[in-house]
Amino acid sequence: MIALDIETSGRDKVQCGIWQIGAVDLINLDEFFDECRIGEDEIVEIGATRIHGKNESYLRDPEKKSQIGLLMDFYSWVNKPRKIRDFLCQGPDMDVGFIGVKLRKYDVKNFEQRSFDLHTTAQNKYYELHGEYLIKDCRSDMSLGKILEFCGFPEDPRKNHNALEDAKLTGECYVRIVDGKNLFKEYSKIKVPNYLLK
Repeated sequence: MIALDIETSGRDKVQCGIWQIGAVDLINLDEFFDECRIGEDEIVEIGATRIHGKNESYLRDPEKKSQIGLLMDFYSWVNKPRKIRDFLCQGPDMDVGFIGVKLRKYDVKNFEQRSFDLHTTAQNKYYELHGEYLIKDCRSDMSLGKILEFCGFPEDPRKNHNALEDAKLTGECYVRIVDGKNLFKEYSKIKVPNYLLK
């Protein structure tokens, strides 16, 4: 299973671009991390720059590889020999959906990817423990920050969003929820809560 996160220039999958992809194979801990420039025809939303802390000139840096170059490098990495190629994302509709839209933009065929959803996994475990879902204003309140808290992180370790760090945190939380144990060495000092231990 491959934990995946992307960073984009906004939420609109057609008008905005991907500029960073981070992924880690949760079985052999093989990592992928790279950046590119967004397309000339793609926009930068102000909200996105607040999340990842990069400005428009950074996202359009002509010295960086093209978006299609990044996507093809990632596609090659995914297709290396693996036990499970399915993705794990906080919200696959965003990450996998965005990648799919961009691959279609560049006329790349045969990208079909099944995905596991950390959000649902966390909500189901929360329900198992509390008899209710974590809801606010009639909607799920299970953000990655809340999942981190649920999985024993005393505070969100992210200063700005980074695709590889978010992919690792997604994988770490998934393993804590499903297997009741720590996965990555860098998070080993943060104890798995007793209610998640097997």
